[in-house]
Amino acid sequence: SPYDVIALLLDGALERVDQAKSTLAEGNTEEAGELMGRIVGIINGLRGSLDFEKGGEIAVTLDNLYAYINTRLCEAEAETGSEILDETNALLNEVKSGWDGIAA
Repeated sequence: SPYDVIALLLDGALERVDQAKSTLAEGNTEEAGELMGRIVGIINGLRGSLDFEKGGEIAVTLDNLYAYINTRLCEAEAETGSEILDETNALLNEVKSGWDGIAA
C-alpha cells in the first residue's frame, strides 16, 4: 500500500542515518558522505510522493521539513556531521512516529 511504501522509505532513511553515524565515528568521512547522499535521495523520494492537493498544509509542512533536512545534510562536514545526523534522526523519527500512527 502507499502507506507501506512511505514507511519503508522512512525506515531506509533512518537506517542510512545510523550507518552514516557509525562510519563517521570510525573516521570514514568519504563513506559517511556517500551515505548522506543516499539519505538526500530518499528524502527527495519522500518529497516527490507528497500530494499537495489532498495533503494541504501538512504536505507543505512536510515538504519544508524535508527541504530543511536536505539542506542540513548538504552542510555537513566532518566536524558537524554527527550533530546533523543526530538532528536528522530525531526529525525523521518524529515523522515516522506520526506516519505509523496514521497507518494504524
